[in-house]
Amino acid sequence: MALQDQLVGRVLKLPGAAGAFTVERGLRIPMRDGTTLAADHYVPAGKPAGTLLVRGPYGRRFPFNLLYARPYAARGYHVVFVSSRGTADSEGDFDPMRTERKDGRDVVAWLVAQPWFTGTFATIGPSYLGYTQWTLLEEPPAEMAAAVITVGPHDFARHSWGTGSLNLDLVGWSDMVSRLPRSDRPSLAAAVTQVFAGPGQKRALRPVFTDLPLVEAAERHYAGRARWFRDRATRNDLADPYWEPMRHPLALERAQIPILLHSGWQDLFLQQTIEQYARLRARGVDVALTIGPWTHTEVIGKGAPILIPEALDWLGAKLRGEPLRRPCPVRVQVTGTHDWRESASWPPPTRELALHLRPGGGLGEAAAGEAAFTFDPAVPTPAVGGPLLEGGGYVDDSSLAVRSDVLAFTGAPLESALEVHGTPVAELAHRSDNPHADLFVRVSEVDPAGRSRNVTEGYRRLDPDRDQNAPVRLPLLPIAHRFAAGSRVRVLIAGGCYPRFWRNLGTDENPGLGTKLQATRHTVTLGPSRIVLPRSQP
Repeated sequence: MALQDQLVGRVLKLPGAAGAFTVERGLRIPMRDGTTLAADHYVPAGKPAGTLLVRGPYGRRFPFNLLYARPYAARGYHVVFVSSRGTADSEGDFDPMRTERKDGRDVVAWLVAQPWFTGTFATIGPSYLGYTQWTLLEEPPAEMAAAVITVGPHDFARHSWGTGSLNLDLVGWSDMVSRLPRSDRPSLAAAVTQVFAGPGQKRALRPVFTDLPLVEAAERHYAGRARWFRDRATRNDLADPYWEPMRHPLALERAQIPILLHSGWQDLFLQQTIEQYARLRARGVDVALTIGPWTHTEVIGKGAPILIPEALDWLGAKLRGEPLRRPCPVRVQVTGTHDWRESASWPPPTRELALHLRPGGGLGEAAAGEAAFTFDPAVPTPAVGGPLLEGGGYVDDSSLAVRSDVLAFTGAPLESALEVHGTPVAELAHRSDNPHADLFVRVSEVDPAGRSRNVTEGYRRLDPDRDQNAPVRLPLLPIAHRFAAGSRVRVLIAGGCYPRFWRNLGTDENPGLGTKLQATRHTVTLGPSRIVLPRSQP
């Protein structure tokens, strides 16, 4: 294991040599209701650098211990890695995200009472392990001194239903996490399950995406393993009290500690990370932000050699008073280039560049006309790349532009490079013959050879009472991107992005319980309809 730690240190370009540590496995942490959670304690040799807390549902072995426990213990930190209630060898029933707030408080009460506790602690971890950090920050413990939150949402309810349509990453995620073993013994099969689903498992999931109603198809597949799915797929009102334990906007108002945020331009939770950064910075909190060209899983893989050294640097500065090597609070990679930009804040100053949708599929000055397409939920428009839980990312999306259920508008070749930093917005004069409709808008870059590559996108389920025949303003996901000279900007408009989001069945039935299908005719008036890009100022 010492050799493994040294190898990981070299691969991840970690500072300093890996030191010795021991691991106390299978500790039991009592909760207020008598349940006990299982934890591993990584004990550094010699004088400790500080204490770190990691909490999540994916087990405490490979790959998470390799990235979020061992490298830190090898550099002098006590690390306490806790399995969420009802996962691995922790007692209780797993009700994802809904018990982490209370359990986190009990874990901290146990932690600060330990004789080896160093007086303060920081938190680290990605995704769900980032979410558990926000649950603590809703009522920040006095001993919590810093955090490194990687692709971690603070509002899982909004991730599920924030667009008005169910985010279908819930289907595959529920399948994966419900198959994890109820033990924490090392297992190659368990490790494979955690990293990716095999082809057979993906085939087995297909009826969940195709059969109706969605909930019954899912429950046939899960066979009792994911009892939470029905509530999450049918409770589409975010004001429903069911969602309250999963929503932590108060954490953005109450956090005072230094927080380092990590994300990817194709990450599932990018929008929430940007919101976290903006709110904390506006309040004067010590916050830093790094965004690379990664998907959700790539942040943990490809991004690790950049992000874990950053985390160690941040923790050394905030827990031990060491000099912070990071020169600027914000560091982003500009996609379309290999350039990393460092700045005091994000986004930089910009000015609007409006490109109007034109008859014949062009982009440029406003011109009168209309364009229409039909979305058929029986044959929904597919998701091609984008911020998916598995796969996705930047891909050749040329296939979308030639579909009959997609409108494509492509600009003239750019005379010079165009840099865009911030949040593009689609403004559409839109109407439909069915009040139950969705809109998907994507911006892509078409190279001189005609290959199209996605840049950013947005999605919304229209309100049947307000949006059927009204202008639609749809913010897309934030970007930092350079369109190359000679390339062309493309805008795609559709009525679905499936299976990233659950297809709009075209009726007023509950989305998770509906069985009827009705097609929708969408019409866009081209004169006022446009895409607004935040163009970077020279």
